[in-house]
Amino acid sequence: MLRLLNIEFHKLKHNRASRVLTIIYFALLTSIALIAAIKFDVGVIKFHLADQGIFNFPYIWHFNTYMASIFKFFLLLVIVSMMANEYSNKTLKQNLIDGLSKKEFILSKFYTVIVFAAISTFFVFVVSMILGLIYSDFNELSIIFSDLGYLLAFFIKLTAFFSFGLFMGILVKRSAFAVGGILVWFFIENIFKGFLYWKFNSDKFASNDTVSSDSLSSIGVNDIMQFFPLESMANLIKQPFTKLNAIQTAGKQLGQDFAFDVSVHWYQIAIATVWIFIFIYASYALLKKRDL
Repeated sequence: MLRLLNIEFHKLKHNRASRVLTIIYFALLTSIALIAAIKFDVGVIKFHLADQGIFNFPYIWHFNTYMASIFKFFLLLVIVSMMANEYSNKTLKQNLIDGLSKKEFILSKFYTVIVFAAISTFFVFVVSMILGLIYSDFNELSIIFSDLGYLLAFFIKLTAFFSFGLFMGILVKRSAFAVGGILVWFFIENIFKGFLYWKFNSDKFASNDTVSSDSLSSIGVNDIMQFFPLESMANLIKQPFTKLNAIQTAGKQLGQDFAFDVSVHWYQIAIATVWIFIFIYASYALLKKRDL
């Protein structure tokens, strides 16, 4: 494993674009701390975002992993370019000539994906811990280390997303086309999701069902969509904003119920993990069939 990782990181070390994108990615993860500096002080209106409870334990684990996952596209570019460069620089063929098997080649990429995801998770853990210890109103150990499941979900989400990028990089051999393919798949999933909502609502109105259309369509659509790759990743860490006290209070005043289920469930992790194995195995099967 270490030998394979050494090979990959040697390649990345000599790739300027990958180094720049990686630095930007981790700089953006650090920028989460800048949220604490957001203040509005206009006359009688005084607003400090850090005072709204976003850095309170254990909420901070949910909030920071959700925000950090937005920046994953920068490392995705590193992953797909890492694969595309193997074809353009012909290092893939050279590695195979030098005795590396196709299985070892795929494993070296997968190990790199895992390392990137693990370092990102640890980085978010450290940043969140520091911000929480500074701003949180709750510092009991039992509270601090509760809801750490969001960190596991973050790790699985990144691993699944980067594995998808690795598969697309092998499939189309070009960075731009690989990223474009992922975007196309994103639109396909959302178009299909919209179709399902329309279908469920149409069936409801046609049958004059007395059940709330929102409730009916939401249950049916999510049951289907949770098995799609990008949707399964999105389900791992759902939006955290409705958990804020300010949002809950505003919702009650407006007569809205914001009691959404945004917890991390074992079956969501299981579904995303299955997709990881599918992407890695498909990458290996694709590479094995190709005449290089």
